[in-house]
Amino acid sequence: MVFGQIVIGPPGSGKTTYCNGMSQFLSLIGRKVAVVNLDPANDALPYECAVNIEELIKLEVVMAECSLGPNGGLLHCMEYLEKNIDWLEAKLKPLSKDHYFLFDFPGQVELFFNHDSTKKVLTKLTKSLNLRLTAVQLIDSVLCTDPGNYVSALLLSLSTMLHMELPHINVLSKIDLIGNYGKLAFGLDFYTDVQDLSYLQNYLNQDPRSVKYRKLTGELCSVVEDYGLVSFTTLDIQDKESVGELVKLIDKSNGYIFAGIDASVVEYSKISVRQTDWEYNRYPLALNILNHCFVSIKCSEFSLMF
Repeated sequence: MVFGQIVIGPPGSGKTTYCNGMSQFLSLIGRKVAVVNLDPANDALPYECAVNIEELIKLEVVMAECSLGPNGGLLHCMEYLEKNIDWLEAKLKPLSKDHYFLFDFPGQVELFFNHDSTKKVLTKLTKSLNLRLTAVQLIDSVLCTDPGNYVSALLLSLSTMLHMELPHINVLSKIDLIGNYGKLAFGLDFYTDVQDLSYLQNYLNQDPRSVKYRKLTGELCSVVEDYGLVSFTTLDIQDKESVGELVKLIDKSNGYIFAGIDASVVEYSKISVRQTDWEYNRYPLALNILNHCFVSIKCSEFSLMF
């Protein structure tokens, strides 16, 4: 079995910086990582790319030849990738023997909640390469400072989870910067646990701009609560402990913690609930190197402003 993550989220949520930081973290705890760039508009990659979709198709060429805008061009690129899935499979197959995959996707959200090409590409890869993937959806934590934007983030997360049909983890990224965005109406746990959204509706009712949408907001919140699927974890990509906690969640969701274990169902259940034995504990220099690694990310990559 081959394990990995598909990294998705709206533009500016920090996907490329996440892939850079996560690849370094996983490498330093002993995993061989292959980052796969499937964003044809991403021409400034801070990480070493094992597979790059620009070898197959470029967004700027599509826009020029097909007279499409950026959004239409990205949809065309994903449809083209679906038709040429053999190219991607050939690129990934040699790496699938011993690598952990990070798929860096475009930020166009339509690709993940109502367009089928991305889902079909991942389904084909899962079957042909025996992949075990987790969808990691990054949501900029700045959205928590505005109740209306937060409700939009909830709907996006729920729609994506239902459409992609993969193990899914929603992440509030840039959590270290949330204090710069203004005071939150509620404690951070309210936004991560997504419980009792009626408090959010009451808060929105105090805003004259939101009063006329009160009924709509109430119905949308009810949909989110009725499904009971959406919750968030937080991430500071500069903090190795924050990244490590996220990796624990991902490893449980895609089954990485069970890899190579021959056990009964009962034993699997015990493994899934106990504290994970972290790989970096087996590498004496890893923690010191990780500290240096994440300081480097802070100084260099964050100048890109995600």
